[in-house]
Amino acid sequence: MLIPSLLPAAGLLPRRRFLQAMTALGSTAALPAWAQALPAARTGTPPELRGPHFELTMDYTSVDFDGRRGIATTLNGSLPGPTLRMREGETVTIRVTNRLRETASIHWHGVILPFQMDGVPGISFAGIAPGETFTYRFTLEQSGTYWYHSHSGMQELTGIYGALIVEPRGGETIRAARDQVVLLSDWTGDDPMRALAKLKAEAHVYNQNNPTLVKLLRDARQHGMKAALAERDMWNAMRMSPTDLADLSSRVLSYLINGQASGANWTALFKPGERVRLRCINGAGNTFYDLRIPGLKLTVVQQDGQNVEPVTVDEFRIGPGQTCDVVVQPREDAYTLFAQSMDRTGAAIGTLAVREGLKAPVPVLDAVQWLSMADMMGGMDHGAHGGEGDASAAMMNHGSMDHSSMGHGAMNHGLADGNRPARASAQVRHARTEWGPGSDMRVDMPRANLDDPGVGLRNNGRRVLTLADLHTIGGPMDPRGAEREIELHLTGNMERYTWSIDGQRFADSKPVHFKYGERLRVILHNDTMMTHPMHLHGMWQELESPEGKFLARLHTIPVQPAQRLSFLVTADALGRWVWHCHLMFHMDLGMFREVVVS
Repeated sequence: MLIPSLLPAAGLLPRRRFLQAMTALGSTAALPAWAQALPAARTGTPPELRGPHFELTMDYTSVDFDGRRGIATTLNGSLPGPTLRMREGETVTIRVTNRLRETASIHWHGVILPFQMDGVPGISFAGIAPGETFTYRFTLEQSGTYWYHSHSGMQELTGIYGALIVEPRGGETIRAARDQVVLLSDWTGDDPMRALAKLKAEAHVYNQNNPTLVKLLRDARQHGMKAALAERDMWNAMRMSPTDLADLSSRVLSYLINGQASGANWTALFKPGERVRLRCINGAGNTFYDLRIPGLKLTVVQQDGQNVEPVTVDEFRIGPGQTCDVVVQPREDAYTLFAQSMDRTGAAIGTLAVREGLKAPVPVLDAVQWLSMADMMGGMDHGAHGGEGDASAAMMNHGSMDHSSMGHGAMNHGLADGNRPARASAQVRHARTEWGPGSDMRVDMPRANLDDPGVGLRNNGRRVLTLADLHTIGGPMDPRGAEREIELHLTGNMERYTWSIDGQRFADSKPVHFKYGERLRVILHNDTMMTHPMHLHGMWQELESPEGKFLARLHTIPVQPAQRLSFLVTADALGRWVWHCHLMFHMDLGMFREVVVS
């Protein structure tokens, strides 16, 4: 997907004119004549292609998701695109032909490769012009479950994505009789650019859980009218909503499993007693999913393509960009695969069954949980009800603090040789650029609780996977400690619907520089109310605990509101890379950085 400064070079304007023409028709449901003649996309379990040579073609197709019709951009006519199976150690060649009316691209998410093959227009290459074919060629240095997607415009949100599986060179160590890809995604019933324009005009336009009079009366019965009114006053004073968990909702999204809406009931087959490996991938442009299979325990065996020490849970949250492999052992005839959206406005629903046509009971959506004061203020959690007005005002930090002690550059805190700290710095450093219109809150006392499953999953009676549960087998890839620290703050302004890093959009920023071969620590500090799945291209992010203990090797790390976490990275990949939030609109609006390793 693209960023504003790259639009002309990448040829996005023709696409925008095309979408504007579509919008002028009223909606994508009112398809023009040429679009009505498009072939229907193939959905459901996609075809599987095996390497080392692959041919992919992008083109337009029509889709209909439980009555939401539209034009999709697809690969080989399939949504998701074909599942690509490769083998570790192979040199693969992938020819991608673009038959769209706009520049396109493919990024191989989580795959370590030369930066020229990374597929980010304007950074690693020029993009694939209409009518052209680009040849990707790289050698696989890893195994595991990954995925691929467009990095141009909104093509990921309109269908260009698929699973990528790299089989281990020495054979699979995760034992399973069956292997199923569960690719979650979402589909806008509206033109994505039109949805974005609505968010810019009114940031809460799709929020279906805004506080109501009924909720106020219920809270008054539980906590007293004074406390209930005080809580409303607090949120109103901050001009924020406690239910702002997702930008988009079921009002404009269909939730999909392998390209099928719930009405299609995508089904994976098994024989009772078999061990079934589910390769869960979140290819959504906007949606965090909370996935569970009632009646089954989920043994997590791999995260972001890396084998982890098995941990058994009832449920896990998976953000856009992440992958999570679980092993289940079903014994009944049918189970519901239930992936509810984080804002609880809908769910992607499928079935595991011994034969087609079966269904199991479908759970009701969980009740919406409000963001807590811990989500707003981090360590200053004074409870969820009553009396927080003064504290929240301090958290908002609109001029009450001594700025002279802050903002002297949030990055590149060099460390003297022999004085490498074993853990990340706890001192919060807000960059000067955070005191601008690009940031409407700053968290001064963040929380570092990696054992928190996040809003909506707390105290729900189920065992939920957390970041603290993840332990990559084999430990860190590099035994060295950090030579220096980089601190980046995830920022935004909800009223303006802007997203940035350190208060700066990508267009106003300078690249982050890594010295080739160095080992450094990166601190991600979330100064917003939303969870951001942060994805680094080309290198691994080795998540550590607050005590500095290695946890897991990840390509995408979700950072919760008011949370501060850190990871180590070895800068062993020369070239130009990117680092961004994997929520499509956040990235498109500026939560994006170029990273240069030189």
